[in-house]
Amino acid sequence: MIQEYLFLTPVASIIFILTVASSIYSFSNPQVLREMMLHPYSIYRKRRVYTILTSGLIHKDWGHLLFNMITFYYFGFGLEKILIQVSEWGHLQFGIIYVLSLILSDIPTIIQQKNNDGYYSLGASGAICAVLFSYILFDPKMMLGVFMIIPMPAYLFAVLFLGYCIWASKNSKDGVNHDAHLFGALSGVLLTFILYPWIISHFISKF
Repeated sequence: MIQEYLFLTPVASIIFILTVASSIYSFSNPQVLREMMLHPYSIYRKRRVYTILTSGLIHKDWGHLLFNMITFYYFGFGLEKILIQVSEWGHLQFGIIYVLSLILSDIPTIIQQKNNDGYYSLGASGAICAVLFSYILFDPKMMLGVFMIIPMPAYLFAVLFLGYCIWASKNSKDGVNHDAHLFGALSGVLLTFILYPWIISHFISKF
């Protein structure tokens, strides 16, 4: 089973294993967790720049990790399978979408919080939103189970999700980095379009 995943979807498998292992290790090592978290104040001053990447390998708690990894399991592995069917460079392109989206999703936060020494952020949500939205471009009418319960076509979910992220980034006080979700999703769409310019006509043809 594991060998099959590693053979068919090696990039998604490596990301999944690294993220789970790093997150679990950091749960019991607070110093490691703090060192890996995104810290815009330091990054803006050219220190701890590596946290742009390491922050995507750790999570706040088991719930945070479980939610992200379930989403990644369904759409990350699925997207890599799609990409290797449409391009001989599919594995590499999947990695590009994930890693670049992880970086791009954090840029607005880094700019906004560059003078806030007490601000930290963590989680792979930006990159996972990118993977989800990239997948939606290939299959916009697939049915999603919102909150694992409410059935909804993917294109409608995408519209509602973006609207919520825009609202929440301005109004929510829940401590969640909604900007990372928003710009991660937009990065996934942009990078998919750059790699596959025909994706827009494909998306439209599905309706």
